[in-house]
Amino acid sequence: MSQKILALDTSTENCSVALLVGDQCIARSEVAPRDHTKKILPMVDEVLKEAGLTLQDLDALAYGRGPGSFTGVRIGIGIAQGLAFGADLPMIGVSTLKAMAQGSFRQHGATTVASAIDARMSEVYWGRFERLENGDWTEVDEECVIPPAELVEQLKDNASEAKWRQAGTGWSAYETELEMLNLDSEAGEVLYPEAQDIVHLARYEFEKGNTVPVEESSPVYLRDKVAWKKLPGRE
Repeated sequence: MSQKILALDTSTENCSVALLVGDQCIARSEVAPRDHTKKILPMVDEVLKEAGLTLQDLDALAYGRGPGSFTGVRIGIGIAQGLAFGADLPMIGVSTLKAMAQGSFRQHGATTVASAIDARMSEVYWGRFERLENGDWTEVDEECVIPPAELVEQLKDNASEAKWRQAGTGWSAYETELEMLNLDSEAGEVLYPEAQDIVHLARYEFEKGNTVPVEESSPVYLRDKVAWKKLPGRE
């Protein structure tokens, strides 16, 4: 039986939705930094209408779990939870860094990808991924938020002989610092995670039974202390 999975992501400046029905993917995407709440639900309606489906026809709802913009990640998971709760759907959180690795394979055929999202505050969200034979990805570096200079120091003894495809906004935001990495890398065109790549990865998680009920779905900020400090009265 073909899977029907809806995915959405608002974790960065990009806003995207994708619907996977078997091997067919219907996607919408727009860079709209301040309009996620206006754009995302109409996109959901569009892809469902194009497929002739309702939320109740789906098997699962996937979302970009982060890392990314604190506000963007919260918007995405909040909308995803609302949709999933109303339709009684299980949820699948997918790494935005890994989604960019999948996007790099989709666009460039890259099988080793170094993802870096500009995390502001002179830091990057960082992760390296290698594609497996089954099409899924494995982490080479654990996802983290880190100053570029510290990342350079951590990878100074890097023994990898692979050619790494760059993905994400962090590479241009900290170009001078990241040029010092002991890493053979080449520029790529993937700047943001896309729902069409999130839904592709979600299919593997669904097949492995890695879904959670709405109340157990959670974001990944990698910088929880900073997020809490932004709230009034929190130190």
